[in-house]
Amino acid sequence: MPLQIDLLRSSFEFVIEKAPDLTTRFYAILFARYPAVQPMFGRNTPRAQQEMLGQALGAVVEHLEDAPWLEATLKGMGAKHVGYGVTDGMYAMVGECLLAALADAAAESWTKELETAWADAYGAIAGLMQAGAAMAVAA
Repeated sequence: MPLQIDLLRSSFEFVIEKAPDLTTRFYAILFARYPAVQPMFGRNTPRAQQEMLGQALGAVVEHLEDAPWLEATLKGMGAKHVGYGVTDGMYAMVGECLLAALADAAAESWTKELETAWADAYGAIAGLMQAGAAMAVAA
């Protein structure tokens, strides 16, 4: 499935400009919907965790056309997340909450086309991370 790179980039720039607290919104939604995962985030301050997520999202958006970078980086992240206790089922929870945060931040600018583009992109990201996690578990 080809990603809509221009749409993803322009919408990400718009959302970050309009709502620079996107990652704060994401974690608020995640912890409200799935409070059982909140203890998994105790290693870092909330601010540090939000900054790491923001940097990761920005880097992925920046490298959307660089498949080798995406594969190596996201598989590595997935392997690392195994040590944090992340399970396959949690990827769907995170995706749901990320899309909700993006939709909330974009407000009236959020369209079905944007939702589909971001859902496809997140599916690709999660798939690579899960592949890296599976390789780490098998090793």
